[in-house]
Amino acid sequence: MENKYTIIRTVAQYKEYCNELEKLVFDKSENHIDDIELLTLLIEKWDKDNLPEINPDPIELIKALMQQNRLKPKDLSEILGVNKSTVSRILNYQKGLSKKSIRILANYFSISQESLNKPYKLRHKINRKFKDASLMNTKKELQTT
Repeated sequence: MENKYTIIRTVAQYKEYCNELEKLVFDKSENHIDDIELLTLLIEKWDKDNLPEINPDPIELIKALMQQNRLKPKDLSEILGVNKSTVSRILNYQKGLSKKSIRILANYFSISQESLNKPYKLRHKINRKFKDASLMNTKKELQTT
């Protein structure tokens, strides 16, 4: 028995398999389930082995998702149930994401909460005294001496 699909070894083969997968998915026939699963595995392996790992900080990820979904900060404020000022502070690295905001955004964009729950640097006026302070949803306490 000859295999219909093999390990992806070239960019041309990768593109061919991606196109084939797209056709099978939109065909909506249940006869192709095994082919869809196999192509998905082969494409994911190629992606893992050949594409650079993109690991943006949560704010860059949110901005990219907003652009992809044609959302404005006003839309994000409605999604999160906060005012536009809060969204502006979040997008400008002045306020950290709350656990509630992370849950809401993860559900809205259908992504994992872990992708938004990573440390990143805030640029809050109270933290300007601390150089390279990596923060996640916190403010550094000022020591008065």
